[in-house]
Parts: sequence; C-alpha cells; structure tokens
Amino acid sequence: MSTQSQPAKKVQQLTPFASALAGALGACFSNAVVYPLDVAKTRIQVTSSVARGKRKDDLSMLSVLLEIFKEEGITGWYRGFAATMLNTFSMQYAYFFFYSFIRSSYIKRMTLKLPPGSSPPALSTAAELSLGAAAGALSQIFTIPVSVIATRQQVGRSVRESSLWPLEEGPADESFLAVARGIIREDGVTGLWLGIKPSMVLTVNPAITYGVYERLKSLLLLASSASGKLTPGMSFLLGAFSKTLATIVTYPYIMAKVRIQARAGDADASEGDCLPDDQNGKTKAKKQAGALGLLLRVLRKEGLIGWYQGMSAQIIKAVLSQALLFVSKEQFEHWALAFMVLFAKMTARS
Repeated sequence: MSTQSQPAKKVQQLTPFASALAGALGACFSNAVVYPLDVAKTRIQVTSSVARGKRKDDLSMLSVLLEIFKEEGITGWYRGFAATMLNTFSMQYAYFFFYSFIRSSYIKRMTLKLPPGSSPPALSTAAELSLGAAAGALSQIFTIPVSVIATRQQVGRSVRESSLWPLEEGPADESFLAVARGIIREDGVTGLWLGIKPSMVLTVNPAITYGVYERLKSLLLLASSASGKLTPGMSFLLGAFSKTLATIVTYPYIMAKVRIQARAGDADASEGDCLPDDQNGKTKAKKQAGALGLLLRVLRKEGLIGWYQGMSAQIIKAVLSQALLFVSKEQFEHWALAFMVLFAKMTARS
C-alpha cells in the first residue's frame, strides 16, 4: 500500500519545467482550436469605425470572419498562425515557468516559518494576484517582440494601409522576418517592444484569471467531498468565469495595446495630427501616443463605448481558449511528466 501511494504522490509533483511545458502545450492547443476567432478579434480591435466609415454592426465577429473569408479565403483565417503559436508557446512557457517557480519558492518560505510537519496555508487572493503579476511581467519582457510581429501579420497589410502610417509600395512580403525588418525600419529595434507599457499593466489579467480560478477551486474543493480534483465541466465553468472577469476589468488596455502594436492608432489620428509632407510628397505620421493618449483620443472620437469595441469578440475567444486550457492542462501535465520520465531514462542510459 505504501509503495503504491508513494509514486502517486510523485506523479502530482511537477517541476517548474514540466509545469511550464504542460501549460505552454495546453495554451498552444487551446489557441489553435479558436485561432480564426483570434484573427477576427484582432481585426475588430484595430479597426476604427470612424476612420473606416463602418457602423458598429459591421464589426461583429461573424461579419468579420465572413469578410476575411470572402477577401482572402480560408488562409486569411490563419494569417500569422506560426508566429502566434510561437508567441503563445514562448509566452505561456515563460509565464507558467516563472509562476510555478515563484509560487513554489513563496510556499517554501512560508512553510519554513511554520512548526515542523505543518501543512502550508492556502495563499490569499492578494498573494495569488501578486505572484501572477510578477510572473506575467517577467514573461512579457522576453516574449513581446514575437507578439508584435504576430499582431502585424494577423492585421495584414491591406488593413494597415487604411492608416496614416506610410507603407512601402510593391508586393507584400508578410513573412516573419520581413515583418520584423519592416518594424525595425519604421520604429527601430525598440519597435519590437511596442506596447510594452500596457503589457506591463495587463499582467494583472492572467493574475486575476489564475488568482480567481485558484481561490474558487480551493473553495469548491473544501465545500465538496470530492477526491481533490474538479470535473472537466466545473473546470470549464471556473475558467470561463475567471477569464471573463479579467477581460472586463482590463479590456480598454487590451484594445490600446493591440492598436499600438499594429500601428492602428495612427488611423485614429486626424489630419491635424500629421506632420507636413516630406520631400518625396509623403505624409509623415506623428509618433504614436502611448496607451493613455490613445484611449483619450478614442474617448473624444467615439465616446466611452469606443474603449470596449470588440470586447464581446475578445471575451468569446479568450473564454473559450482559457476554458480549453484549464480543461486540457491536466492532461498535458500527464504527457509532460511522461516526457520528463522518458528524457531522464534516456540520459541515464547514456
């Protein structure tokens, strides 16, 4: 009996590396399933209804999906897929790694202050939010360049041409490296970190999501006589509720970050915001304002409702993706653990 219970305990103990791998694989899977919704969501967020002359009714997720399919075919639904998957894997791996490492270190420090044999107390909501925000900030610093490139690819050249930011003439090369070179040519190397400030603010988004999820999960497990695990259905509901709450709280900054990274904020600028024509007769766009400046500009032109343009699309995509992640993460943890065991056996033999 003791020999059987001991391995069972080890199976539940994952290293930060294995936990990060499971989280990253789960995030890639969940985002791949809903990827067309992600492209439509990004197009809606960067489209100014004032600049494009569109009504709000034309910016529903279904209408945008149909418009993309009509103009670009089914490949338009998967524009920037490789870059987005790379961004998702790197960002989620970094987040889960830092989160698992910081959380386990924090719990160990708390346990050292307790009498020997005492079980560590459950973390408070404030502690969960703080740990999640710290992990999110660290992961954003290392992974945001890929996010900027993926956003540009999702938006596409045809959409960006409606902005005041000058684009090169000729056939469009929207490969990963070509987009990266274009960003550096427009804004310098620092252009790869466009949106880093709102990204730092948005670290509270996954912090709220995982903090609320962990707290509700612990409360449900305490209230029920279950075997210590939530059912897939309950995990789905908790994940959906947690992500919805986090999205509603932080959405204006989510929209501002996407517009900054896509340089779509330039499309919102009036003609008075542009600099005089240069020697080649091209209009030079004024340096884009930060998130607060962009939000104030949207508020003046479209009212408070402009801050929440595309929020329904964001919630649909984010909730489905996050819920799939919470449901599948446990399965990916088993696969990650099996991979770690196999890797350990192979290194032991060699």
